[in-house]
Amino acid sequence: MFRDILKTFVLLTALSLLLLLLGSIFGGKTGLTMALVMALVLNGFAYFFSDKIVLKMYRAQLMDRLKHPHIYEIVEDLAHTMNLPMPKLYIIPSSIANAFATGRNPQNSSVAITAGIVDILDDHELRGVLAHELSHIKNRDILFATIAATIATAIGYMAQYAHYAALFGSRDSRNRRNNPIGLLLAVILIPMAATLLRLGLSRSREYLADDSGARYSNDPLALASALQKLERHVSVAHLDNKNISRASTAQLFIVNPFKQQITGRSLINLFSTHPPTQARIARLQKIFEQNISS
Repeated sequence: MFRDILKTFVLLTALSLLLLLLGSIFGGKTGLTMALVMALVLNGFAYFFSDKIVLKMYRAQLMDRLKHPHIYEIVEDLAHTMNLPMPKLYIIPSSIANAFATGRNPQNSSVAITAGIVDILDDHELRGVLAHELSHIKNRDILFATIAATIATAIGYMAQYAHYAALFGSRDSRNRRNNPIGLLLAVILIPMAATLLRLGLSRSREYLADDSGARYSNDPLALASALQKLERHVSVAHLDNKNISRASTAQLFIVNPFKQQITGRSLINLFSTHPPTQARIARLQKIFEQNISS
C-alpha cells in the first residue's frame, strides 16, 4: 500500500514538472498561468458537479432500502468500520455488471451499482466490491483524479498554444523556429507523457482501493472472485464506447465497462485506465497468503 501512495506522489510530481517544463519552453509565465487558470475552472466545475452528471448519465436511481436491505446493511457496516459517513446508494437499471463511487469528499459521496452486478455476485463478493468503492471515497480518489486532470488539461492547452503560435507566428516564433526539437516535445511528446502519467495514477489508485477494500472487508479472496466474475462478464456485456462522454467515465468503474480488460504485461497496458485484472487478482491472493502466514 505504501508503494502505491508513493507512486501517486511521484506521478503527480512528474505531471507538475512536465507542466513547468512546457511553460518554460513555450508561453512563459503568462501562457502557463492562463492555461492553468482555464484548467482549474473546467476541472473545478467537474470536481463539484461531476457526481450529479455521471449519475444522471447512467440513469441512476436512489436505491430503495426495502428492496435491497442487505446492500444497505453491508454498506452501513463497512462505513462504520472505515469511519466514513453513510454514502448515498444508487442502482443503475442495466444488466451490465459494474459499480463506481463518486463525490468530492466523504461527506458528499455516492456509490452506484448496476442491477447486473447484484445478479452475478454473492453477498461476500458484493461486500468486497463495495469495500473497494468505499475505499475510493476514503482515499479521496476523486480529488486526486481532479488534480491530475487539471494539470494534464493545462498541459494540453499549452501544447495547443505552442502549436498555433508556431503555425501563425508570435513574438516568440523566431525562438520556436530555432528550436524545432523543443516544439516537437511541446506539441506531441509532453502531452502524451502527461496522458500516460494520468493513466498511471488511475491504475495506481485502483490497486490502492483493492488493497484497502481487501483489508476493510477482511476477505481479499471475495474481492478477487468478484473481479474474476466481472472480468468474464464485461467481455460479453459491455457499454458502447462511441459515446465520448461515457468513455471518459471509464476510470470510475471497478472494471472498465467498455471492453475486456487487457491481461499480461504489454505496452498497451500503459494506455489503460485500469490495471490488468489478473494482476489485481494476484495481488489480492498474495494479501490473503500474507494474512494466513501472519
